[in-house]
Amino acid sequence: MPHGSDILLSLFIVFVAAQIGAEIAQRLKLPGVVGEIAAGCVVGPSLLGWVQPSEALDVLAEIGVVLLLFSVGLETRIDDMRRVGRSAFAVGVLGVIIPFALGSLWAHGSGYDWAKSLFIAAAFVATSAGITARVLQELGALQREESRVILGAAVIDDILAMLLLGIVTAMQSGESLQLGHLVVILLEAVGFIAIIALVGTRVMRHSSRWLEAPINPLSPLTIVLAICLGLAFLSTQFGLAAIIGAFLAGMVASETKQRETLEHQTQPLLALMTPFFFVVTGAKVELAQLANLDALLTLALITVIAIVSKLIGGFLGALSLGRRSALIVGVGMIPRGEVGVVIASLGLAAGVFSPRTYALIVGMSLLTAIITPPVLATLLRQENLQ
Repeated sequence: MPHGSDILLSLFIVFVAAQIGAEIAQRLKLPGVVGEIAAGCVVGPSLLGWVQPSEALDVLAEIGVVLLLFSVGLETRIDDMRRVGRSAFAVGVLGVIIPFALGSLWAHGSGYDWAKSLFIAAAFVATSAGITARVLQELGALQREESRVILGAAVIDDILAMLLLGIVTAMQSGESLQLGHLVVILLEAVGFIAIIALVGTRVMRHSSRWLEAPINPLSPLTIVLAICLGLAFLSTQFGLAAIIGAFLAGMVASETKQRETLEHQTQPLLALMTPFFFVVTGAKVELAQLANLDALLTLALITVIAIVSKLIGGFLGALSLGRRSALIVGVGMIPRGEVGVVIASLGLAAGVFSPRTYALIVGMSLLTAIITPPVLATLLRQENLQ
């Protein structure tokens, strides 16, 4: 069978599996994202083996999560983010320090030297904004104060996680840690976000007419999508995740007069592309590495550490919003998703992790991604009923 046909078959299987998984999950009163991740586990190499992770699927998954965070940005105004800035900063910082400390203590207690323990702990740190954002979007909760805190904290989280990863990677290779270099990286990342968020939104607020200058009636959409892809790329150049740039692009576009039209026009793109991210995330689980009692107990332990540490960090950081809201923020910060998987992949490629450790970190990342949506949905529904 030609290679092109193989890719098309994989796309077909992933897309159909996503729709079936999401439908089953929603009928069980769970967010659709849970079903999509579970569908990935089923059709991936660990069970049915119908789909193998490939570069083509990874690219589509990346585009899917970039578009998802762009659409979340479209529903987020810079003025709203400013109001929750202090809480978001506290949540972001505590949500990094506590998981990193507990993760490194567990790893060192399990027999790893401190350098490897700190690398493992880095996988406990960064929240997956994509998973929480999808749940908030499905529930129509993006305008809530807690949602803005979660999204703002996820940006801060990503900056700190990037710095930590740079430090622990240098420690593996025996490089000397240069404080000045780390400060420059931090200033570049913060400067990039500040300029786009503050200057970009102001420019767009006063100059959105030029989006309709081209003859093409879809020009507002095509231009802001170009901005989205451009900022996603620039984010990676500053050491940040591509989704941060996409989120900023959405915030910039949210200041335009065409905001509601753009929200409507992006829906078909999201329906096509975002399922790939969640199914591919699930397909990367190697269940065979976890097929014994010792591995399952270890997985359960590190998942509890990952959940409790983020919950405490998010809860304490958001206490000024009230206990109920702080609990929602804490739960919203739990999923590690693709960020934990990326760090685990780096550790495996660098020879820091064994295949078993890799499977444990990926398993923890995905379990937090699967556990969070139904809990978050329940909390938000209860809040709405009160």
